[in-house]
This record gives sequence, structure tokens and C-alpha cells, in this order.
Amino acid sequence: MKMDSGSSRILNVNVGILGHIDSGKTSLARALSTHFSTASLDKHPQSTERGITLDLGFSSFLVRVPDSLLHLPYDQLQFTLVDCPGHASLIKTVLGAAQIIDMMLLVIDVNKGIQTQTAECLVIGEITSNDLLVVLNKTDMIPESTRAEKVDRMRQRILSTIKTTKFKDVQIISIAARPGGSDDVSSCGPPPVGMSAVMSSLTSRVTEGMLRKKGGNFLFAVDHCFPIKGQGTVLTGTVLSGECSIGDVVELPAVGLMKKVKSMQMFKRSVQSCAKGDRLGMCFAQLDHKSMERGLVASPGTVPSFDAAIVIAEKIRFYRGPVHSKTKFHVTLGHCTVMATAEFFRQSDSTVPEDISSAEFPGHPNETCDDAITSSCGEVSFCEDKEYRYCEQLQSQAKTNNFDDTRSGVTIRCANPAYDGSSDAPGSPYFALLTFDRRVTSPNGTLYIASRFDSDINQKTCRLAFYGRLARPINLEHDYKELRFIKAFKVKEREGAIDRVIDAHYAIGRGMFKRETDLSSFQGMKVLTCRGEEGLIDGAFGKSGKFKLYFKDGIRPIEKDAGHVRLLLRFKRHAFDKENKRMFQ
Repeated sequence: MKMDSGSSRILNVNVGILGHIDSGKTSLARALSTHFSTASLDKHPQSTERGITLDLGFSSFLVRVPDSLLHLPYDQLQFTLVDCPGHASLIKTVLGAAQIIDMMLLVIDVNKGIQTQTAECLVIGEITSNDLLVVLNKTDMIPESTRAEKVDRMRQRILSTIKTTKFKDVQIISIAARPGGSDDVSSCGPPPVGMSAVMSSLTSRVTEGMLRKKGGNFLFAVDHCFPIKGQGTVLTGTVLSGECSIGDVVELPAVGLMKKVKSMQMFKRSVQSCAKGDRLGMCFAQLDHKSMERGLVASPGTVPSFDAAIVIAEKIRFYRGPVHSKTKFHVTLGHCTVMATAEFFRQSDSTVPEDISSAEFPGHPNETCDDAITSSCGEVSFCEDKEYRYCEQLQSQAKTNNFDDTRSGVTIRCANPAYDGSSDAPGSPYFALLTFDRRVTSPNGTLYIASRFDSDINQKTCRLAFYGRLARPINLEHDYKELRFIKAFKVKEREGAIDRVIDAHYAIGRGMFKRETDLSSFQGMKVLTCRGEEGLIDGAFGKSGKFKLYFKDGIRPIEKDAGHVRLLLRFKRHAFDKENKRMFQ
């Protein structure tokens, strides 16, 4: 249904079309759309040659504002469809698209069910979207005599699988986007089936909460760039925040340029301004189209470039592997994916290290980094004044539910089977220091997703490891001392034994230090016996590594045949300050 948009007030809603390769995503976009951008319907030469979607495609259609939203200052709704590639090797492109959409449309081949990338798209949806519509495509390939039964059976399988996600009450619509295999709707072939139901469902999902709030710095995510002879260079993308008008000066931070906006178009309609949520092309004079393919356009001076960052981190519950500190991940921020090394830490008031049993040393509970996170990534912030504890591994707050469709062979199991999800476990949120292999450009608060794309794509497991928000960018290019402000500590321990008790308050210890150790760094530190007695290291005793201990509240004699009285020393050391080797408790 075509509608005149010449003078209409239009609210744009971005809908991501995701799914496994060859499930019919592009055919659905073609069947729904009435306006097509220069980057739509697999116009990329290699897409045409290979017959698959290789890049993001953009198209749109207009509908009237529903009665429930007539009080809003809009005449029409424009649904911009973001057609995403389905091949496993192109998941980085999908991650970039997922961060600009308002709702997600998941396409499933009714004859194949949930496939590997279908499952990965659901995981992306859990992170980036709160609204999902599932369409069962290619129903025309099922004989009419058994169609209703087979479609219903597949619907029940999908509902059973998706119930483990936050989309457990998802709506499922049966369609045939390309009956008979023809893309030409004007030909003698049958028209697409189910498009009205899809359009109605999408329209019903638009709420007043999608009304674009004005204000804030202008930020425009660029996904395509091309020259127009005699005009300049056009950057197409989506407005993430703020507003912009023709004649405004904006910054291209990744290339360090300031440019004036020459003109704007939304799906070949000229406009004077744009605002958050709009999909458009912006034309700039004297800009080399080869200088950037994807990136950001922003209000001058608002988007930093950096080579490290503190981020809020939450493990993705379907990632099965361990997420260790000092491991490299593929980190996606917007349309940019770059390798980064992650090191994790979290707030803690305890100096007790991991893996120490409270039964062996009474009075000191065993507090490890295994506690579940109770705060969501959007509700916490990093604070320089707080102390944090370095963690060797990022743990999950996941429930035990598995994402499992055994008939299709797709199984993505939850990472933390010990947590039953019945209540929130106590704990503090995780943070991470990400050190990037090259400089990146991104505003503070940006959503990121860390993945392991080097995993075998044939293993049918989730490759997305953890995600969160950018909390603070850091520049380490010239000085690694920039990390000193992070008060994160590694908790260390040393064990020894009482060699002999001298009197009621003094004893000699052994086995904790080497002969050559300088004990001046440890003098005055507290130690604990396995009997619960607390003492202080008073200094070296001889030259064999033994040391003298003082017990203010006294120490009991060692009874004959009682065995060794073990000693434990716990202390902290800066995790990120490489020059400061000082130890303290």
C-alpha cells in the first residue's frame, strides 16, 4: 500500500530482519517494501553473483498511524527494514545492525526449523531488543493437504524452544514471501501470502515509548558510503541520538574532519532536518568516499577515540566456554569490530582470595568471584573511589535453561547449571578493562558485544561471550600509567607453618618465604593460623627464610603429635599498575 508522504509527519521505526541463511529474509523485505534505498535487496555485485545477502539492505513501507497513537504528532508510520545477512561468517555485520533496530523480525524456514544462525540471532535479540516477531516462511512448499498440520507442529516446536528466552510469549505468523520462487509480484505468479498479517502485527507493536526524544548530541551511524558525480559524497545510516539540519557543521571523528551538511534524503525524499531514529542519506561536498566505509558522524568534539576502555561486563548465558582474563575477543562497537584483550574485576570489601576453604582457617569466609550479578548492565557505573578485586574469570548469572532444538541438531546450552534462577543471588557487577589492538572511535555508553569468531562455525555453539556498556574510554598510546586510577587488586596468598613456639606471644615460622626473599616488604602483615590465632610478621629469623611472629592475644603451645600448625598470609597487589609492586593488606 503506497501512501503520499510529501507533507506527512512520519515516525520511523527500524525493524531488523534476521535469520539463518536462505530462510527468505530478502524476499520478505521485497514483499513488504514500497521504497528502496541504494543499498537494498542484495544490490552488492557479489551478492548478485553468489545469490546470498552479504551486506545490510535497507527498504521501507508506510502505514497510517493506528487509532491508539492518533494523539501523537504523526500522520504515518514508516517501517525501515534492515535486511541482515544470514551466513555465520557475516555475524559481525548482524551485530552492527542489531544496535540500530527498534524491534526484531526473525525469519524461520518452516521446512527446516531453528538452525544454527537462527539460534545466534535469538541470542543477539536477547541483548539488543525487547520486541520480537517470528515468521514461518516458505509455507507454500508444503502440500496443501498437510500444510496446516505441519505448520502447527513447527509452531509448537519453536514455542517450546523460545520459551527459554525472554521472548517466551512470542507471536508466530505463517507466510510465503515468495510463492513459486518468483520475486516479480507483477508477473503471473501468485502474490506473497501473509504480508497484511505481518504489517498489522508490526503496527500494533509501536508504542508511545518509541516516540523519539529530542535533545542530546547528534550521533549518526554510517553503514554505506558512495559518491554522486557533481553532488559530493553520500553517507547513509541511522540517527542514534540528537538532531541535525542542512548547513550544520558535524565531525567525522574517525578521519578527523569537520564538514557542513549539504543536503539530506530519506528514501529519495529530500528533507531539511533529521532526528533520532531516522534512516537517511547525508551529502557532503569535497569528501573522499574512500576515506570511510562505516563509522560515525557526530556533533563536534563529542565522540572520543581511544585504545582501551573500562566497560560493564555480563557473560552471555548461552556461551559455554570459560571467559578468562587476559584472553582476546572480537569486540563489536556499532559497525566496528576489533580485537581486544579483556581483564575482569568487580567491587569487593573482602581481601580473601579464591579457593581458600573457611573450614581450614576459621573466621574468614570463602568469598570467591563466582557470585551471580544482580545488576543489569545499564544500571551500574564505574567509580574511581571504590576498590575492586581482580577476577581471573567472568562468571555468569544465567539460569539453567538450555536453548535446544534436538530435531534440527541445534543445541546452545546454558553456561552455569548450578544456578537455578529461583532468586537473585547476592553479588556485585563485573567490569572489564578492554585493551584494543588498534584505536576505536565510540561515544561513552555504547553497547558492545565480545565474541569468539575464531570458534568452529560447524560446532553449533554460541560464539557470543559477553556484553555490556562502555563506561570510560582510556588512552594508553603514550602512557600506561593511565591505568593507575583503577583501584583493582589481585589477592595473593602464601602458606607456611609454625616451626616452634618461643613463648606465649612469640613464635618462629617457616616455609612461607625463600632464603633470598626481602622480608621488609612483609613486616607488619597479619597472618592466621589454622587454629584461628592472628599474628604479625615481626621480621626475619636467621638467613634460611624463617621469620619471627608476634601474637598480641597469645599463641598456644604445639602439643606433641598434634602435627603442623599451618599459617596463611593474605595480601593485595595492584593489578594494573605495573610499576607499583607494593604489597598491602
